[in-house]
Amino acid sequence: MQKLLALTLVGLSLTEYVRSFSPGFPYGSEKVRGVNLGGWLVLEPWITPSIFDNTGNDAIVDEWTFGQYQDHNTALTVLQNHWNTWITEDDFAAIAAAGLNHVRLPIGYWAFEVGPGEPFIQGQLPYLKNAVQWASNHGLKLIIDLHGAPGSQNGYDNSGHKMSFPTWHSNQTNIDRTDKIIQTIASTFAGQPNTVPAIAPLNEPAGYDGSAVLSAVRQYWYDSWGNIRYPYGTSQASNTVVLIHDAFQSLSYWSGFMATSNYDGVAMDTHIYQVFSEADIQLTNQEHINASCQTQSSLAGFDLWLVVGEWTPAMTDCAKYLNGRGTGSRYDGSYGGSTAVGSCAGLTGSGSTFSSSYKTFLRQSWEAQVISYEATTDGWLQWTWKTESADEWSYKAGLNYGWISQNPTDYKYPTICG
Repeated sequence: MQKLLALTLVGLSLTEYVRSFSPGFPYGSEKVRGVNLGGWLVLEPWITPSIFDNTGNDAIVDEWTFGQYQDHNTALTVLQNHWNTWITEDDFAAIAAAGLNHVRLPIGYWAFEVGPGEPFIQGQLPYLKNAVQWASNHGLKLIIDLHGAPGSQNGYDNSGHKMSFPTWHSNQTNIDRTDKIIQTIASTFAGQPNTVPAIAPLNEPAGYDGSAVLSAVRQYWYDSWGNIRYPYGTSQASNTVVLIHDAFQSLSYWSGFMATSNYDGVAMDTHIYQVFSEADIQLTNQEHINASCQTQSSLAGFDLWLVVGEWTPAMTDCAKYLNGRGTGSRYDGSYGGSTAVGSCAGLTGSGSTFSSSYKTFLRQSWEAQVISYEATTDGWLQWTWKTESADEWSYKAGLNYGWISQNPTDYKYPTICG
C-alpha cells in the first residue's frame, strides 16, 4: 500500500518533494503475524524470575535495581550470559518456520546512553545488531521498540525503572534524550528498511495519568515522525514506518491524528490484555472469548495502519511476578485487595502440567484473538516468544504443546466468533 508524501520546503519547488513511500513490508495489504522477543534486552522479572531470585535480594525488582544493588561485574556477567543464551539465531529460525513474518524487539534507552547516577549496565547493542542480521537471514521483519525511556514513561518494571508515578513526560531533558536515541536508531537502520521496516519510538506511555502525559506524548509522536522519516539530516526521507502507541486511550481519541498526507508512514499500536484488572480476572472462559471477539467492533475502521502489538492467550495473572516481583496474583487472591477466583495450580508453569481442557481453552483464546485481529486490523504480534516458567504466555510453548498451530491461519475453531 503506497501513500504520497507532499512536503513544501521554503525556496524549493513542491514537485521535488512529492515521493512514493515504499515500506519494507506491504502494510495494509498483507497481515503482520509476529511475536515479541520479550525479556531479552530488557529484563522482566516474570519472564526470567530466576535472574532476579538468584540475586538473593528482594529489593532487586527491575533492571535499574539489578545494577544498583549488585557488584557491577557480577551483574554484567549475568546479563551477558542472558543476552548470549535467551534468544539465539535458532529462535529466529523457529519463528520463521512457524509462519510468522515479524518480530518486535524491546530495548531500553540505556543501551544507547546512560546518564550520571543511572545504574544501568550497557552492552545490548551488539545483540540488537545480531538480531537484525538473524531476521534478515530468515526473512523476518524486525520492529525496534524503545521499551524504556529516561525517567520511565509508565513506571512499570518493564520500562527498566519501576516507580509509583512516571517522570519521563514532566522533564524536557528526558524527552530530549529520548529524541536523540530515536535519531540514533533511525539513522543506524534507515538503510535496511527491508529488515527493519518500522521503529516504535516509545512503548506504552501512561496516558491514563492525565493530560500532561498525553500532551507530551502527542508532541513526541510528531517529533519522532520527523526523526524516523528524515534520519539523514537532509530532505531525503526514509522508508521506515513510525509505529506509535495509543497510550492506553481509545482509538477514537486518536481519530485523525497524523492521518493526513503530511504524515505518511504512520501506524498505530494497541495492546490488548484481559488480565490486569479485577473485572477482567473475574470473567469466565466463555466471557473471555466473547470479549476477544467483541474487540472487532472497537478495532474496525481506524484511519491509520493498526496492529495489535501485544496480546496473549493467557487469561489469568497467575504467572509468577507478572504483577511485579514479590507481588501476588488477583486470580488466587494473593494480590493486595483482590478477591480470589480460584487456585492458580495448573494454570501457569510448564505446559506439560496443563490439562487437555486448559490447552483447548488456550487454543480457543488464541484463535478468537487472531481471527478478530486479522478481520479488523493490519496484524498482530503476540507477547511473548519465550518464558522461563509461564508457558501460557509463550508462543514457543504453544507450538510445542499444541495450542498454537504451526501455521497461524490453520484454525481449529474458525467460527468461534460466529
